[in-house]
Amino acid sequence: MNASLGRQAETPHPYAIQRPDRIPVQRYFDAEFYALEREKLWPRVWQMACRLEEIPKPGDFVVYEIFDESVIVTRVDANTVKAFHNACRHRGVQLVQDRGSAPDGFTCPFHGWQWKTDGKCKFVYSPTLFEKDQLKGQDLALRECRLETWGGCAFINFDNNAPSLRESIEPFATMHDAWHVESLRTEWWLAARLPVNWKLAMEAFMEGYHVMATHPQLLPPGATAGPDTVYAKMPPELSPMSPFLTATTAPMPDTVKSREFIEMNLYYMRLLNEGMAGMTHAKDIRTAEALVDAPLPADMLGAMTTFRKMLNEAVVADHRKQGMDIGDLNDVDRKNYATSVNFCFPHYFLLPTFGSASSYRIRPLGPEECLFELWSLTRFPPGTEPPRIKTPTPMGPDDPRWPPIPQQDFSNLPRQQRGLHTRGFEFMRLSNQMEGLISNYQRLIDGYLAGQGYDKLLPAAHKVSGSIDVPVADLGF
Repeated sequence: MNASLGRQAETPHPYAIQRPDRIPVQRYFDAEFYALEREKLWPRVWQMACRLEEIPKPGDFVVYEIFDESVIVTRVDANTVKAFHNACRHRGVQLVQDRGSAPDGFTCPFHGWQWKTDGKCKFVYSPTLFEKDQLKGQDLALRECRLETWGGCAFINFDNNAPSLRESIEPFATMHDAWHVESLRTEWWLAARLPVNWKLAMEAFMEGYHVMATHPQLLPPGATAGPDTVYAKMPPELSPMSPFLTATTAPMPDTVKSREFIEMNLYYMRLLNEGMAGMTHAKDIRTAEALVDAPLPADMLGAMTTFRKMLNEAVVADHRKQGMDIGDLNDVDRKNYATSVNFCFPHYFLLPTFGSASSYRIRPLGPEECLFELWSLTRFPPGTEPPRIKTPTPMGPDDPRWPPIPQQDFSNLPRQQRGLHTRGFEFMRLSNQMEGLISNYQRLIDGYLAGQGYDKLLPAAHKVSGSIDVPVADLGF
């Protein structure tokens, strides 16, 4: 494919970013800017439409909606998944809603026209009433929407000239291939209608700088929010799951006792499990508990690296013993793919931790409203059925059913959206060292709004999709 295909006329647009570490506040509520995103961004990007376990059998379908677009994602056979625009070819009635199973195909509820799951029309009521050129076979077929699969998910794109899914989401795809994320399945799925701009909702998860104030339970033992705690760059061997880490300024002890060190790690694993109702899964905690008496080197660095390797090996062994597919977690560490929060442009996150993961998807509902979805993903032994998937009814951000950590995150967002309207607040003031992802993806959006071609958008996207807590990058435009 010619990389320049899909180029539009490059035009200026309002509230474009002039300085990378300052994001104009109007981008989070201005109706004209929102309309430009709807027109020039979303029709050209790969969107995670559904998880493949939502459509396990031929004829199973899910409806994905974005703005006024409605797309049916359906399984045709064991190896084929397709997407169709959700409109009858007769008079435009939506064929299906939400999700369901239609192994015999789709029937319009208005006049009874029918289509096979591969999109071919198979029945028109009283066809002799129509001119013959109105009923040509290919013209009657459901209109396909471009679909590709990766990582256990189906992605759709309204632009037939866009680069392939794999090209578009690197290095995110390679990172998570090493985890074997395609073998993860939904344990539970929740949703919220948030009274905030979709970009604001995403940015809450693009840096760990907020942990000190928002998630104080995750601070190091004895530390309190204040001058004795810092957010600092860490070498991979000390912090394989995050480039930066909330840490105490107190000196690190030279020596450690094995059991105390392991108990401290178990404490944090349990905190994350309780706080996310998953992510660090209970079964991985049980695996770690079996190592509590394991001998470790007496020096801190040796204890950290040795325990991490031991736990990785034990988690992999436990999963494979039960017939579950999982990547080599020590190899994931060696390749620096162990970062626990990773972003896939424009609206998808994966948070893998040992044998399980959390996942987020955000969709705009209006200039100051969005749909936020949270999955807890894990692996199930062969013969064990995951829970039946249902589309979640969106809850409020303050609903007590939310796990504690997302509830803490949500508590900030409506206050932030209201604060953006405060007279005299002009721009987000970003750190160019670890809030760079916010700048990078916002400037990539500018590339789409300006009508840049894929020859420029694709290499820029490769600097956006990946781990959080990264510096401001040169996107080339």
